[in-house]
Amino acid sequence: MKTAVIYARYSSDSQTEQSIEGQLRVCEEYAQKNNILILNTYIDRAMTGTNDNRPDFQRMIKDSNRHEWNYVLVYKLDRFSRNKYESTIHKRTLKNNGVKLISAMENIPDTPEGIILESLLEGMNQYYSAELSQKVRRGMKETRLKGNFTGGYLIYGYNVENRKVVINESQAEVVRYIFEQYSLGVYVKDIIKSLTAKGIYNHGKPFKRNTVYNILKSEKYSGIYRHDGEVFENIYPQIVPTEVYERVRAKIDENKYGKRSVEVVYLLRQKMKCGYCGMPISAETGTSKNGQVKRYYKCLGRKRGSDCKKSMIGKDFLENLIVSTTIEELSRPQVMNVLVKGLLDIQEQQNNGTPILKMLTKEKRQTENAINNIMTAIENGVITNTTTKRLKELEEQQESLERQILIERSKTAVKLSESDMREFYAQALELEPQMLINYLIKEIVLFDDKIEIHYNNPIRISPDDSQGFSFYSITIQINAVQNVIITMMI
Repeated sequence: MKTAVIYARYSSDSQTEQSIEGQLRVCEEYAQKNNILILNTYIDRAMTGTNDNRPDFQRMIKDSNRHEWNYVLVYKLDRFSRNKYESTIHKRTLKNNGVKLISAMENIPDTPEGIILESLLEGMNQYYSAELSQKVRRGMKETRLKGNFTGGYLIYGYNVENRKVVINESQAEVVRYIFEQYSLGVYVKDIIKSLTAKGIYNHGKPFKRNTVYNILKSEKYSGIYRHDGEVFENIYPQIVPTEVYERVRAKIDENKYGKRSVEVVYLLRQKMKCGYCGMPISAETGTSKNGQVKRYYKCLGRKRGSDCKKSMIGKDFLENLIVSTTIEELSRPQVMNVLVKGLLDIQEQQNNGTPILKMLTKEKRQTENAINNIMTAIENGVITNTTTKRLKELEEQQESLERQILIERSKTAVKLSESDMREFYAQALELEPQMLINYLIKEIVLFDDKIEIHYNNPIRISPDDSQGFSFYSITIQINAVQNVIITMMI
């Protein structure tokens, strides 16, 4: 029997396209009529077809080399790709793996004429996509020229009313205070302390340093908005006087301590603290008498003149030690066995039904009940602008929930084997060092005689692989540092 998988994609820039549910239904009907067995479903939601940077699409292409199915079934060819060049490459990959692409709605014969027809359809899809993109950009520019909000994230201090950005006066006072204090030389941490003491919070919590720095760097508070090289002064009302903003901007440019070098990447930045004084460990560069550049990690407390005596440590030495030790420890069979077992357990729990799927299903039922109630009211003659608007909102919510439910169900459609898990785990350890550090390491504590590395790890590990506990430790003898304590943290 012929076998296939379905690939469906919902494009956020084209609200007239078939929903995911509609695509799946048409593909399943096609498969049934043509005696094709559907083995799996791959779904990308709110993903453009102008490029192949789509998670499930890439997974489908990779899975085709397993030779487990004969066809990839799509609603239309533009669901597969709207880029003719990339479409050709990926269809070639499928063909080499013995897989053929089929369009359920476009009857393309397997003949030389069919090849020409398919090429024309792909060309039209790419033209449509380029034209649509041009129209969207043109429309967005017109929106900005009119001074209207184009959507997306709205920064602290503003609200949107009737598509116009307006000042949120209570938040604007906080923004002005932050700028004025910083311009007077007050440290960000002290600004945050002052705001907290006054009972001023951001989303119910004290302001974070990054939030305050982002506020100080945003030119929008001075009334300037830049996009694609153009300057717009009619979108964001000015909150901070120009002279204050310029003064703050100059101070920020002067205080570039800790800024990442464009030539040298410090892998461990923002991951380390001093074991003696608790201050962050930051990057340091020096030049020897012979002109050779030396790069170190140095305690910020010692740099600022505190009594901390933590010595500096060479950048390359420390980074190589951390990365190599991490790979060596996580590659041990004992650790790999427990982690893979944990991943398989998680997968099994997901396949038995996810809380998210249950929540979405319950919300869908509630939405359907609300729609039925409104329809009953309309049938009884209760027709107002409010009921019509509410019915439209509920129908859009229902369609969105149906798409989300299908996506959640698709997550459990493929069950990875233990060998797949091991392959994935091994590849993860071979990631570029910066990614390895970002994903696995929670914190590094430096002493002069030891290093404590705390890892992010949701799985308990024990020496005998039986009863788990929350960490394990090892000691490694090295030249510059006497020992390294590695702790897996939950």
